Amino acid sequence: MTGQPTRKVGLWLIGAFGGVGTTISFGIASLARGLTNSTSLATELPNFADLGFLPFDRIVVGGHDVRRSSLFTEAQALHKNSNVYDAEAIAACEPELKAWSENVRPGLLSGSGAPVAQFADWTTSQTASTPLDIVTRLADDLRAFASRQKIDHLIVLNVSSSEPMPTVGPEHDTWAKLVASLSSPNPPVIPASSLYGLAAAEVGASYVNFTPSLGLDTPALTERAREAGMIYAGKDGKTGETLMKAVLAPMFAHRHWKVMSWVGHNILGNRDGKVLQDPASKAGKLTSKSELIGGILGYEPQTLVSIEHIESMGDWKTAWDHIHFEGFLGTKMSLQFIWQGCDSLLAAPLAIDLVRWTELAYRRGERGCLTHLACYFKSPLNTKEQDFFRQWDMLEAYAARSV
Repeated sequence: MTGQPTRKVGLWLIGAFGGVGTTISFGIASLARGLTNSTSLATELPNFADLGFLPFDRIVVGGHDVRRSSLFTEAQALHKNSNVYDAEAIAACEPELKAWSENVRPGLLSGSGAPVAQFADWTTSQTASTPLDIVTRLADDLRAFASRQKIDHLIVLNVSSSEPMPTVGPEHDTWAKLVASLSSPNPPVIPASSLYGLAAAEVGASYVNFTPSLGLDTPALTERAREAGMIYAGKDGKTGETLMKAVLAPMFAHRHWKVMSWVGHNILGNRDGKVLQDPASKAGKLTSKSELIGGILGYEPQTLVSIEHIESMGDWKTAWDHIHFEGFLGTKMSLQFIWQGCDSLLAAPLAIDLVRWTELAYRRGERGCLTHLACYFKSPLNTKEQDFFRQWDMLEAYAARSV
């Protein structure tokens, strides 16, 4: 068994008051109080029982958000508008939710996209001499939280809305070029998700990107992460339709059926759905939802992915997929499925798992990219493997080495 978990872990949520951030916080508080079971947490599976994962009552939450709110208020709203959570459990967890809300600081809007700017009412000042000064300001928030809460290890988890993908130029090739750019008084050439990642590197925190946003995913930013000796993982949590793709596509490959087309239509009703109506913000999400099919099959069938916002659905989402394939003697057949799930309730347990895996790696003295967590992500860093079952084998192999 791996050594005892660190005494206290800080979880810093980028997008703390969003649906996913709220559900993560409420979930941790509920688990710590014994108000719910561990369904949906892979870290609670019997085959990982000897790893000694971080207990839930050793996690304290803080974060950044561009909206002024509270975790308790957001939990009540999700319960009312989307018919999720238990009302008595919300009331029981009120002390933690209100206390953790006091740890949340005004967030960064830079590069977050026009839709986010429309609902932002609580942002850190954009006025700074250079983008590196903004990073320092964010890092100061992290340091203050860690000091005030007496944190042994800090994990920064990005669960904010999808950002438009920035234009990647020569300054993204090396850290020396990027830091020179960020040291000038010009607007930052990287978005908020990357500036948060650099702040995490500055304070020695780990960084997990649960979104399709850039994060640390350029050569220059990866170089900085390695230079800082930080743990990082990502990107874009694999929660619903894309999880089904990663599970079903290997079946077609192993049966030697030829997939001619794969079409998926998605509708959802929460704030993320609103953000994804912006073409620039949607682009990264569409890429991450589309790219794995060809990677698993070894060829590129015709694919189409759509994402539409339907206000009445609240935090719920539905995906309809149609797979047209060719079988024996040229016979054309099809498979269709409908996936219906609650967006935040699908994402939050994966995020909690990622916190526990990250803390375990930190406790074992590991640094760098946690490639073995690929099964949690649509666009896993540092590997091209997209087959969910092979990704799961990677996780189990890591666990076997960790006992």
